[in-house]
Amino acid sequence: MTSDINMPLISCRDLTKLYGAVPALNRITLSVPVGKCTALLGPNGSGKTTLIKLIAGLLVPTAGHLSVLGCPIGPETKAMVAYLPERNSIPEWMTPLQAIGYFRSFYADFDAGHAEEMLRTLSVPLDRKIRQLSKGTKEKVQLVMVMARRARLYLLDEPISGVDPAARDFIIRTILEARNPGAGILISTHLIRDIEEIADDYLFLQHGNIVRSGTVAGVREETGMTLDELFREVFRC
Repeated sequence: MTSDINMPLISCRDLTKLYGAVPALNRITLSVPVGKCTALLGPNGSGKTTLIKLIAGLLVPTAGHLSVLGCPIGPETKAMVAYLPERNSIPEWMTPLQAIGYFRSFYADFDAGHAEEMLRTLSVPLDRKIRQLSKGTKEKVQLVMVMARRARLYLLDEPISGVDPAARDFIIRTILEARNPGAGILISTHLIRDIEEIADDYLFLQHGNIVRSGTVAGVREETGMTLDELFREVFRC
């Protein structure tokens, strides 16, 4: 892994993913800097989850170049990327405490003590089966398992969609405070207002193309709008 601090966290050039003849991503080129929180935004079917899965190494591109910290996607990048899928992936027969042991056995950078501390702070019952928990509590457990890793890149696909508003602020703070210092975050969500204050940069995707990108501060300065308002303007039906 490179130690060059000027190396982009994520770099892709002419990245293309086809499902049959349908392009989910259409020759996109982008660079995501180290240490930033980038909001990946777009309507349903825009290619957000496809891009995240390609970075996580769960899909193979049809064409183009993709790297994390200068490394092509493979075992080396998987060791430095923590991925939160949109749907729960923890076996439902486990308890949260068993999930901690499960993740600790898989990931050398997993901090079991920190995971247990976050679960207790979120009032998650540690000895109940995952299948017995509410949808929102399951999402809390899965998010904690991801954020307890000392990763270089956190890929978060809809991390707060199923939790109640009272828990969102804590979860968003957890996302920022629990990440490895200097690590980057790529977060996909429809709840733009909730993550706007923590996002440094944004990417708008539509039909597999990047239609707009920049800094969140720049949106306010250049348009006088919030990121949520700009999103509604760009993707107005």
